[in-house]
Amino acid sequence: MLLEYIAIGVMILTATLIAFIAIGMGELFGPKKKSSAKDMPYESGMDTIGPGTRRMPVRFYLLAVFFILFDVEVIFFLPWAIAFRKLGLFGLIEMIVFIVILIVGYIYAWKKGALEWE
Repeated sequence: MLLEYIAIGVMILTATLIAFIAIGMGELFGPKKKSSAKDMPYESGMDTIGPGTRRMPVRFYLLAVFFILFDVEVIFFLPWAIAFRKLGLFGLIEMIVFIVILIVGYIYAWKKGALEWE
């Protein structure tokens, strides 16, 4: 029973060993000189003006979440399309319900102004 888990253990051990070897070789053979030029932040080769970070509007994150939400939901079309003939009329009705729910959500977000960029 436990023999099946040996392959997983060996794979985890090998991945961990490779990671430690890569980090160790970088520390061993990598450059070690510290300089003020290396410690400066790099931004297109120009000196920064003002703070390095700025506040992003909440609308940006809201739009990104809506994009991810609708994008992930569209992924569900592929398995449906592959098994379309086996599902028959029931599968078609279920996909129509799914698309209607997506459209209602999209219209709600649109009416609330979540998709407008200022």
